Amino acid sequence: MSSHTIQELVAMEPILGASRDELERLQLERLRSTLRHAYANNANYRRKFDAAGVHPDDLRALADLARFPFTTKEDLRGAYPFGFFSVPRERVARIHASSGTTGKPTVVGYTRNDLATWGSLVARSIRAAGGAGCTVIPMSGGQTEKQVQLIRDFAPDIIMVTPSYMLAILDEFRRLGYDPRSTSLRIGIFGAEPWSDGMRAEIESAFNLIACDIYGLSEVMGPGVAQEFGGTKEGPTIWEDHFIAEIVDPASGRVAEDGELGELVFTSLTKEAMPVIRYRTRDLTRLLPGSMTAMRRMAKISGRTDDMLVVRGVNVFPSQIEEMILRCKGLAPHYEIEVTRPNRLDEITIVVEARPELADNAQQRAALLLAAALKDNIGISAEIRVTASGSLPRSAGKANRVKDRR
Repeated sequence: MSSHTIQELVAMEPILGASRDELERLQLERLRSTLRHAYANNANYRRKFDAAGVHPDDLRALADLARFPFTTKEDLRGAYPFGFFSVPRERVARIHASSGTTGKPTVVGYTRNDLATWGSLVARSIRAAGGAGCTVIPMSGGQTEKQVQLIRDFAPDIIMVTPSYMLAILDEFRRLGYDPRSTSLRIGIFGAEPWSDGMRAEIESAFNLIACDIYGLSEVMGPGVAQEFGGTKEGPTIWEDHFIAEIVDPASGRVAEDGELGELVFTSLTKEAMPVIRYRTRDLTRLLPGSMTAMRRMAKISGRTDDMLVVRGVNVFPSQIEEMILRCKGLAPHYEIEVTRPNRLDEITIVVEARPELADNAQQRAALLLAAALKDNIGISAEIRVTASGSLPRSAGKANRVKDRR
């Protein structure tokens, strides 16, 4: 982004130009209010705080937040459906629920003020990416041919989807014989799943646009918790006037220093219906100094504590495998990972699509190159199967690439 755009953002939202000291004073004030609100109006938080021997009045500095207990997805599911709401039901203007693929869904509530806050943060995120004054064209996932038609007919500047679905849209452009670089799209805002720098380069080159990372999760608010400034490729800036971020060791819960890799933990500062206190996201990343503002950035999500594969003692994340695939000329970013244990030893098989231009007689060499890259860079031995272009299923939402059959 240009400095002119940053100046415009600060003019619209002066908090973005605040110093670190000013920001932390605001965080402390809002954190005290949030802890008191949660303790007074949410029996689950009151029990958790009492069991940990802490009270909202014990918070005298931001560092004291580490004394308070974590909140997990299991806590939210255990209070299904409305046990984590902190306002009377008549004040809840909207409810979201997860798909509930394992166990009961997590239910999230919003007051009218919460919805206004969320809307303003999504607007801030779009402005940070380089957009302004947007007309929204809502469309759910799927109907990919119609997505292509609307992109061509309506000429939007910005698209917001998962990165894996953007690849499905790319395939559809090519299937229909259209040049994806000829569209009006100039900015892509992608999130909801880990995606590598290799995939960023793939999308930017294919569509001739700037790809930006957005971060959020429904339990904390939704998309718009953090946003990458357009063109910087420096990782999303966390909107720290509304959220406190921590990095903790996934095993011990110890708070890590900025720059250390660990699990991302969020505390909301302005949510009314369902504040979250030290919510463990399971996402692995690092906290970095702010570059465009005093608000800190987060590195690109490298994986999740619950999607890490341990293969013969080696920790492996799908995003690492994706990065290796995209380094191999002739292989496409469509793949599936299968882990089995046929003879008491882990075996990993990766099925990956060839690009259309890869000749059949070159597929074996591409497989050998990928196997060598995985061994040299990650330390795993894998069976590689290169399959024809377009043979693997496409995702209209978050991609499900791992099948652990052990």
